[in-house]
Amino acid sequence: MTSITLSFEVHQPFRLREEPKIDSPNLIERYFDIELNKYYLNRISEKCYLKANNIILDLIDQFKKEKKKFKVSYSISGIFLEAVEKYRKDVLESFRELAKKKEVEILCETYYHSIVSLHSDYEEFINQIEMQRETLESLLNVKPKVFVNTEMIFNNKIAKIIEDLKFKAIFTEGVERILNWKSPNYVYVRKYCFPNDPIPKKRIKILLRNYRLSDDIAFRFSARSWDQWPLTADKYASWLAATPGDVINIFIDYETFGEHHWEESGIFWFLKALPYHILKYEHLQFDLPSEVIKKYNPIAEYDVFELSSISWADSDKNVSAWLGNEMQLKSFEEVMKLRNEVLSLNDKELFKIWQLFTQSDIYYYMSKKSQADDDVHQYFNHFKSAEKAFVSFINILADFKVQLTLKKIKKELKEIVMLENSIKSLEQELKDLKINL
Repeated sequence: MTSITLSFEVHQPFRLREEPKIDSPNLIERYFDIELNKYYLNRISEKCYLKANNIILDLIDQFKKEKKKFKVSYSISGIFLEAVEKYRKDVLESFRELAKKKEVEILCETYYHSIVSLHSDYEEFINQIEMQRETLESLLNVKPKVFVNTEMIFNNKIAKIIEDLKFKAIFTEGVERILNWKSPNYVYVRKYCFPNDPIPKKRIKILLRNYRLSDDIAFRFSARSWDQWPLTADKYASWLAATPGDVINIFIDYETFGEHHWEESGIFWFLKALPYHILKYEHLQFDLPSEVIKKYNPIAEYDVFELSSISWADSDKNVSAWLGNEMQLKSFEEVMKLRNEVLSLNDKELFKIWQLFTQSDIYYYMSKKSQADDDVHQYFNHFKSAEKAFVSFINILADFKVQLTLKKIKKELKEIVMLENSIKSLEQELKDLKINL
């Protein structure tokens, strides 16, 4: 029997303005384009989220009494949940209905869909994971057992941290240069390679995305130049049936349905038909990630050195999508240097803005790659050029630093006033004491 896991990434970034809105007293609105974010959220809610959620719910119910069930999992960013709670409660309620189903598993990620795991200090990485855990429990009433880092960024150190946080498994990309001759269609385990690290009784298990079969849907479904177009559910199911291994992990952006591939492409019909064609094969069944790691033993270690981190992005499958040029490196370095300063001010709004600056999307828009990869980056980039994205962010960051300085001065002035009042109070007490004497 071969297990199929079908997982979806659900995320919408909190997009920056082209330049700070100087006349706005609200710093969130000063830096982030609220109306643009609401526009995209509303558009994709209608084109994708509500329609896809209804189809998934119907499919789960249709297979409820069957021997083999239809099962899916979701990784939903915290800022997406924050946005739908504020602006699209119907979408939030739709995901709540899904989360109630035993055939649905909710995975954990970083709250801000950030790249903080690429910084040498992992404190903020852990902080955003804990934020996400609390959000999933409060909004969806779930306690996730499986973790997927932002854009599947992974190395041995990240795996160790996630293990220490008591997750049972972590998703990442099945990268050929790491696998060598091995297949992504098995369960793996993290590499044990840290000094002074006691050998754990159970090392975290690793689930690898089959990127070829995933990208057949995510990227190639509407490509008429593709020699396999049109992709039908029965054709795709036959590919799965012919693929050897214990588990085939299909992991794609949820916006694939209706947004990246419009309804007219037939993508929703494909989704509706897919479970029927997969489950007609006796040796195929859907399983949740947490079920897979119980069912199959790891066949080997998956060894990714810390300085050679991988991801699911671009043809390189590394972290160059976010830190591949000087614009990206400089921006990320400047942001991370500010963390302790922001924390010292004990201002929730400033810290939230700083955390929003760690979103992976901000750095993704600054990427300059070869034609095929660059086309994907610019598709998502509302600035339409890497240079414009960089200049906009640097200007916003400069204004943010000014706000930090002003806040620091106000804090120091307040402390001086408090000190002066304390001195006056002591002087008065001394005067009163002399009079009494």
